[in-house]
Amino acid sequence: MKSIIFSSNKSGGGKTTVTLGIINSLIRKGYKVQPYKVGPDYIDTAFHSYITGNKSRNLDLFLTGEDAVKQIYDENSKEKDLGIIEGVMGLYDGKGIENIYSTAHVAKTLNLPVILIISSSGQSITLCAEINGIKNFDDVNIAGVILNNITESYYKILKLAIEKHCNLKVFGYIPKDENINLDSRHLGLVQSSEIHDLKEKIDYISDLAYKHIDMESLLESFKEVTLSYEPIRDIKYRNINVSIARDKAFSFYYEENIEILKKASNVKFFSPLNDECIPKDTDFLYIGGGYPEIFKEELSKNESMRISINNALKSGTFCYAECGGLMYLCDSIEGSDMVGFFKGDAVMNKRLQNFGYATLKVTEGTKLLPKGFTMNCHEFHKSSVNLEEEKIYELKKILYNGNTKIWNCGYYKNNTLGSYAHLHFYNNMGFIEGLLKGVKIEENI
Repeated sequence: MKSIIFSSNKSGGGKTTVTLGIINSLIRKGYKVQPYKVGPDYIDTAFHSYITGNKSRNLDLFLTGEDAVKQIYDENSKEKDLGIIEGVMGLYDGKGIENIYSTAHVAKTLNLPVILIISSSGQSITLCAEINGIKNFDDVNIAGVILNNITESYYKILKLAIEKHCNLKVFGYIPKDENINLDSRHLGLVQSSEIHDLKEKIDYISDLAYKHIDMESLLESFKEVTLSYEPIRDIKYRNINVSIARDKAFSFYYEENIEILKKASNVKFFSPLNDECIPKDTDFLYIGGGYPEIFKEELSKNESMRISINNALKSGTFCYAECGGLMYLCDSIEGSDMVGFFKGDAVMNKRLQNFGYATLKVTEGTKLLPKGFTMNCHEFHKSSVNLEEEKIYELKKILYNGNTKIWNCGYYKNNTLGSYAHLHFYNNMGFIEGLLKGVKIEENI
């Protein structure tokens, strides 16, 4: 499989819009496309998956490490023609003020070329200077440029300038057009499942990409790579039943996490929005992140589901609830009744409460997780919870000025673990094995 990475000089540079248009155009040409997303984002991957019919994969060096990134890329390249990787933020934006874990870091790890997607206004030669700065900052193979959100006349000027002063191919552009805007929300774009005319919008963007981007020349920049890596260890199958909440309110899951659970157990899915109760014979509940605050009224109205979960957790059913899942297990979200297992409420704030990568340490051991156990994680939320429950995690984040931010989270009660921290199981196999092993121990008592 030949692949390319689409990046930019900044967030909001049009990466997602242009990437979606190009993916759809290539599918129209008959190619089987495998999408990927650099970093921990759940929302862009849902758009990728919607278009391609192939599950988009996150390539996150901090959460999983280099070997896992290579393995995730490689495992999903089989029987595909093209791989398209959408970057995160600007090309070199990583953890803190370094470029580690950035799109550039992923490009070097996979030895793949990068196409810059640039939105510009009021510049010509100065833009060339900026592009040369990006090009020369590090040893990254930048194969060319696509311009976004500009007029045809402005494009013609910039194409001549960039190809002359930057020695880079300009493959084309996406014109200014209000019809291609995708709605946004406090955590990024609105979910693909919430846009009723998404297919029409994607087709429209694709028509523009097909018309204004030289696809044949772009395809010549794709590269095939051979990777060597140490694969993650396999997980043992246990004859237990895992039920995963998945609908518009709870959709933030790494596909690898679900696949690991499928190898380790019998997996079923259920909807806290639409189903009457959790699946029968559930041994373990996994309630991931999402937007429960957006669907709080619908979640609250489904009283039978809330009672079903509360009764299960009180009776000792094992549960892992992550971010939005934690909020759902509280007494309420912004005044709307929720499951009521964790005593306290979830509220929305005007600003992000915690954002970015952190290192998590278990400070109070449980029968599921030993004291001192550490994991890399990611937080991104505007909500906060004020709970009566004991906290068992300490999280640390290195700030831009070199100082360390420390906070506590993670709530454990009667076999239920809830936290704002998002985890990728590929680099935390001990974590999920600990949770599932606990279920088996409980069954043998």
